[in-house]
Amino acid sequence: MVMQWSSWSQFFSMGGYGLYVWGSYGVTFFLLGAEVIMLLKRRKLPGKHTPPTVAKARDLELETQ
Repeated sequence: MVMQWSSWSQFFSMGGYGLYVWGSYGVTFFLLGAEVIMLLKRRKLPGKHTPPTVAKARDLELETQ
């Protein structure tokens, strides 16, 4: 694989498409990070987001133990 850029500024400008390319990477990583944070917060509050059928099954399971 041969790089087509002779300097870092050419690499980051990506032939005029740098804003689109690096902006896309930025938005993607931001959204992935936000998803991880939301999942970690949801894990701390399991009863709040548990669907009623799952909660009922969990309660029945606890009663039989």
